Amino acid sequence: VQLQASGGGLVQAGGSLRLSCAVSGRTLDPYDMGWFRQALGKEREFVAALRWSVASTYYAGSVRGRFTVSRDAAENTMFLQMNSLKPEDTAVYYCATGPVGPFCTLVATTFYDYWGQGTQVTVSS
Repeated sequence: VQLQASGGGLVQAGGSLRLSCAVSGRTLDPYDMGWFRQALGKEREFVAALRWSVASTYYAGSVRGRFTVSRDAAENTMFLQMNSLKPEDTAVYYCATGPVGPFCTLVATTFYDYWGQGTQVTVSS
């Protein structure tokens, strides 16, 4: 199973970016997908999750209302649309996939069994 994250870059505060996560080697139904981020010197934190089979979503409070996770089932690809970006959103963003479980477990990095390589998002003030 391979996950390829892309779409990161440098953007000014208030701007937008769209991240992609292409998955190969796994049929994503029934699996869950997640986005995490890790800022320099900090622990990896949960951003958003997607239950692939029904496209249900779940967000961290810090991004709810600004970020939207979606999928293209035909392309086996997950997206993270990030709007109204803030300097504190600066981090390396990772996508991951894991078995279906309760939504409360999706915030934990240990739930996921495959990870992408990460893509850098930098938001300037």
